[in-house]
Amino acid sequence: MRKITLCIALMASLGLAMFGLADEPIVKPKDPSFEKFQPSPLPSAVAFEFKKGDRLAICGDSITEAAMYSRMIETYLTVCRPELEVAVRTHGKGGETVPKFRGRISGEVLRFKPTVVSLCYGMNDHGYRPETKSGGIANYYQDNLTSAVKSFTDAKVRVVLASPGCVGKLPPWDFVKEEAKTDEPLNLNLCGLRNRTIEIAKEKKLPYADTFWNMLVARHEARKRFGSKYELCGADGVHPNWAGHVVMAYGFFKAFGFDGDLGTIEVDLKAKSAKTEKGHQVKEFTADTVTITSSRYPFCGDGDLDSDNSVRSGMSLVSFNRDFNRLTLKVTGATAKEYSITWGKTSRVYSAEALAKGINLADDFVTNPFSDSFKKVNDAVLAKQRHEAEQTWKVFPIYPGNEKRKDYEDLIESSEAERAKLVQAIQAAFVPVTHTIRITPK
Repeated sequence: MRKITLCIALMASLGLAMFGLADEPIVKPKDPSFEKFQPSPLPSAVAFEFKKGDRLAICGDSITEAAMYSRMIETYLTVCRPELEVAVRTHGKGGETVPKFRGRISGEVLRFKPTVVSLCYGMNDHGYRPETKSGGIANYYQDNLTSAVKSFTDAKVRVVLASPGCVGKLPPWDFVKEEAKTDEPLNLNLCGLRNRTIEIAKEKKLPYADTFWNMLVARHEARKRFGSKYELCGADGVHPNWAGHVVMAYGFFKAFGFDGDLGTIEVDLKAKSAKTEKGHQVKEFTADTVTITSSRYPFCGDGDLDSDNSVRSGMSLVSFNRDFNRLTLKVTGATAKEYSITWGKTSRVYSAEALAKGINLADDFVTNPFSDSFKKVNDAVLAKQRHEAEQTWKVFPIYPGNEKRKDYEDLIESSEAERAKLVQAIQAAFVPVTHTIRITPK
């Protein structure tokens, strides 16, 4: 009877896994530094997709206020998924904990009627110290995050939850050194907050971005590849450089359900024909050159591969391009064994077999015909997000009695008018790009 019961349980488990309903166990790297960590399994994937015209509010502490992972999200939605027409507003505030954020929800976040909100807290909530024996830090965090989630779900806002990140080393602040001698106790505490975030996500059936574990594993991998001076979590161990923010964005992109397919360009050399899809249009195919106009960009990540302040480096740590940044070129009808592909000012050689299977232009061409236009959009997004940070600190705060000021709403209206201009600047910067791909036999 026991064997039958076990078999039924195993079959049920396998069945749930096949249909994407089972939790996903975490596989820890085989390194002593991971032995004490007990990460909860990832919750079963909750289907999420942006609806056309959604309004996304990105909320968090100083790591969000830095306008890096949040900028990646907004720029990606703008140039890689323009058909969604998602409006983004950031609400990052340095030094914030979940209890403090709860005081801003009604007057600052919900006043702009978001339809989706992402919450990334916990770094300040863990207090930069080990967890107490009673688990009081995690309990307080979970209670307040649950209440914050309820504030949004009661308002019919869809919530995406993210765990806090990890620390890269013991932060330099004096009070931290009094609490811990290494970063391990702090990361164990943060892992506990991660697990509590997962509990809420499972209970409320919310999409979840695994920021902590992604960063902890990426930090380990980066130091193996690039050496101990590579600081994924930033110079102070808390505020990530670009590579760390790419790892954070990667977790959000998974939670958002992005499929990463930015279009395919198919060239038949024998038939002298080319076709495209998803925001790309063939304008001309002459001799060995295809001319295309694209109203969708790949995500352009530059920088040195071994730099912790490089988007490109962060992309390599989490297979960003493979999962979320695929602009595919397929070439058939080949008569030579190898071909040189020239895209913009860069040329690379591929076998005919590789081209028939398809190559990812976004991955292979770091600098490409979209780079300049991408930068203009990204810079415009940064300007808007910096304005939103200024609003968070100087415009929205309601001090005792401030809400009764006669000019309070006028102040917000004036600031919103400035923001509207910055939104228009993003839209003006995002223009179709005409580019050529030259295919020559070697």
